[in-house]
Amino acid sequence: MKSTTYGYAYSVYDMDGSPQAVTELDLSACHPNSIVDRINAMPALKTSTAFFTFLRANLVLPHSAMSSNPSTPNLAPTRRPLPPTTTTTTTTTRRSPTPQSSRPATPIPAALDDDEIPPLTLEVLSSKQDKLSALKLIADSIAQQRQTASSHIIFHPFPLSCLLATLAVTHRYLLSESDLGTALMILSSLVTTYLLAVRYLTSPFIRLAESVTPSFLGSEEEDTVIACRYGDEIIGATVLHISRPGGGASDPNFKRHKQRGSLSSFKGGKGVIRAWTVKLRYRGKGVGGDMLREAVRLTKEKCGRDGEVGFARGHANAGLIPVGGKGEKGDGEGREEMVLPEWLNRGWLRKSERRAAQALERVVGEFGNGKRR
Repeated sequence: MKSTTYGYAYSVYDMDGSPQAVTELDLSACHPNSIVDRINAMPALKTSTAFFTFLRANLVLPHSAMSSNPSTPNLAPTRRPLPPTTTTTTTTTRRSPTPQSSRPATPIPAALDDDEIPPLTLEVLSSKQDKLSALKLIADSIAQQRQTASSHIIFHPFPLSCLLATLAVTHRYLLSESDLGTALMILSSLVTTYLLAVRYLTSPFIRLAESVTPSFLGSEEEDTVIACRYGDEIIGATVLHISRPGGGASDPNFKRHKQRGSLSSFKGGKGVIRAWTVKLRYRGKGVGGDMLREAVRLTKEKCGRDGEVGFARGHANAGLIPVGGKGEKGDGEGREEMVLPEWLNRGWLRKSERRAAQALERVVGEFGNGKRR
């Protein structure tokens, strides 16, 4: 390899401008300082550098051609035109910025004024349409009893234990050698049969609900329909039967006293509640107690201070099906049969009747000397 010696010559001049001597510096011992000198020190890099320098000088692309790949950042300065100014004046509503992670606030409804809240009133119904609405509410409460009775029967200890015993015996002695699919199909059939039997036992409640028709009410003089109205909606209904003193229609002297007009007064009679119900969503809010107070007040107003008030044995929600002839209104002395056996009524029906009787006792106690039938 041929070595190359680098030197640098300079001249020294006097004050008058005449040269004195020429001095030459030897730079062979100095290391190259520029990048070009470093590259030229190696012949292989010198050739490659010359090739890339040629490409750089002849392949200068504009920025628009380099922006074909969207992932390549465009480092060229850009200028976005400003939107044109207009003289139109708009009204804008400023909103406080909300973080992206937070959900939009739920609008809080404005508080209702006293005039916008529907009134809650107690009244004695007189129009036919209102009485039909009250009877429909009573029929709905009887139909709801079917669901309550079905839930009670399904989880009653005795029927449920019988079902579990049947499933165990069937699986042990009849399905011990069967495959899993056959066993599941037969056991599911037994459970379905159990549920269908419960549905059949409670089906008379639907017939009882359908029997609540306008004929359920007696004369307007004897049967009073008390309703609780929330706005225009009837949410509670009570049917109060006022019976005259004596045996009523079963008394052999009833017609003779009626012709003489001695039965025009209800003094000494009693009040019998034949139906008492509140719409499901409004129960437990004191609506039923207010209707009982109104029933007791009307009874004492018509029958006197010592008038007795109580629930009829065959009231609408008693779960009794009339068989044959009917007795006196509200007395329930006709021939009747229970929808369910008594041992199935103890857990739910009798419990609700006890709560109703206790509520009536408290209301009667508020009136002082009143007596409960």
